[in-house]
Amino acid sequence: MRKALVLLCGSVLMLAHFCAAGTAENEDSGRTKRDAPTLRVTTLLQEPYIMEKNSVLEGYCIDLMKELSKKLDFKYTIHLVKDGFYGRQDAEGNWNGMVGEVVRSEADLAMASLTITAMREKAVELTKPFMQTGISIILRKDIVSSESHFFKFLNPFSKETWIGILVAYLMTSVCLFIVARLSPCEWSEPQTEGNRFTLLHSFWYAAGALTLQGAGPQPKALSVRVISVIWWLFTVVLLASYIASFSSMRNSDSTKLSIETFEDLAKQDIIEYGTLRDSSTFNFFKNSNQPVYRMIYEHMQRRHSLVSSMEEGIRKAQGGSFAFIGESASLDLAVARYCSLTRVPEVIGMRGYAIATSLGSPLVKNLSVAILQLTEAGELDYLREKWWASTCVSEKGGSSTPLNPHCLGGIFFILGGGLALGVLLALVELALKSKTRAEEQKKSCCSVFSEELSCRFRNSSSKKDQDAPEKSKT
Repeated sequence: MRKALVLLCGSVLMLAHFCAAGTAENEDSGRTKRDAPTLRVTTLLQEPYIMEKNSVLEGYCIDLMKELSKKLDFKYTIHLVKDGFYGRQDAEGNWNGMVGEVVRSEADLAMASLTITAMREKAVELTKPFMQTGISIILRKDIVSSESHFFKFLNPFSKETWIGILVAYLMTSVCLFIVARLSPCEWSEPQTEGNRFTLLHSFWYAAGALTLQGAGPQPKALSVRVISVIWWLFTVVLLASYIASFSSMRNSDSTKLSIETFEDLAKQDIIEYGTLRDSSTFNFFKNSNQPVYRMIYEHMQRRHSLVSSMEEGIRKAQGGSFAFIGESASLDLAVARYCSLTRVPEVIGMRGYAIATSLGSPLVKNLSVAILQLTEAGELDYLREKWWASTCVSEKGGSSTPLNPHCLGGIFFILGGGLALGVLLALVELALKSKTRAEEQKKSCCSVFSEELSCRFRNSSSKKDQDAPEKSKT
C-alpha cells in the first residue's frame, strides 16, 4: 500500500512538471510572436502592382505580401516611397527611391515591380523573382499592319461567316435536289425518264452560281427557279461584300508600317519612340553594344523622346505615331486595358521582379523559399490572371475587321425563306398533279400523293437516272 502511494505521488509530480514546462513553452512562444518586429515595407504606385482606392492600397503586390505574411508569420506596414523612384545610384554612389530607403535602413523591404539588375544586387539583397518579364513595344493597332500569312485572302470574312456560307451552299444544293424530284414540272414521268437534277448536278449548279458562272441544264419548274433566283441574289450580295471588305483591308494595310521587331522600329523614321527616363529599360539600351539597341538609344537621346512616367508613355502611344518601349508585363496590362493598343511579338532582355532587403538580412532566404512555394502551388499564376484580366472596350471605327454573320444576317434570312418557299411550291405542284390523277383514276388523293412520293424517292430511281443518259445516246 505504501509503495502504491509513493508511485502515485511520483506520477502526480511528473505530470505537474510537464504541465508547467508546456505552459512555460507556450508562454515563450506567444511572447516571441508578440515581440516579433513589424516589418516596414516601401513601395510606389503603379497599376496593377500597387493602387490606391479610397485611401486603401490594393493590387498584385498587396495580395502577394498577404500570402507571404501568412506563410512566414510576420506583421508589416506599407508606406509609399517619398521621391517616387524605384532606385538609381548617382555619381557619388548614393541611392534614391525604394532601394535608397532599404540601404539607409528606412525600410526593411521594398515591394514593387522592382527589376533585378547587377547594380541593385550589389546594394541590396534580392529574393527569387516573383514575376518574369522582358522588354517589348506597344503602339496603336491602326498604324501597324497585321501579320501576313498564306491564307490572308480569307480575312474579309470571319471564321463563323465562312462556316455559314458552307452550310448555306450545302443546304441550297440539297434543296435543289429535293425540289427537282418533287416538282412534276421538272420531272413529270419518274417511271420512264431520268431526273436531270441529280445530287451531283445540284452541287455543281450551286457552285457555278456561286462563282457567277452558269451550269446547265437550267431549271424549268417554278419551285426550282425560285430557289435559283434566291441563291443568285445571295451570291451577288456575298461577292459584293467580300470584294468591298478585301479592298478596304488592302488599302488599309498599304498605309501601315510592319513593325514586329526592334530592328523594324529602328529602321523606320515615321513613328517616334521612347522609354521611361532613368529606368532599367533605359539602362539596358544605354549599356548595350548591340548595333540595333545602340541605334535606338542614340535616337531617343537625340530626339529627347524619353517619358517621365509609365502613364505618360501609354498616353502618348494611344495618341498615335509613338511607340512606347517598356517591360512586357506592364505593357500587357496596357493592352488589356486599352483595345486600341497592341504589343509586338518580340521580347528581349528577359529579367525578373524581386523583393529587396538590406545586405545580410536573414529575411531574403525565407522570402525566396516562400515565393518558390507560391509559384509551385499556382498562386502567382492566379494573381496574374486576377490583376491582368482584360477590361478594355473595343473602339468603334478604326481598321477594317472581318465581316461576322451579324453583318450578313439579312441575306442568310432571305436565303432560308427562299428555300422554304421553293420546297412549299414543289409540294403544292405535286399535290395538284396528284389530285388530277386521283380524279382520272378514281382514287383517293392521299394514296396517289403517297405513290408519287415513293416513286420519286425510292432507291431504284437513282439507277434509272444513271441509265437514262445511255438510252438517250443509243
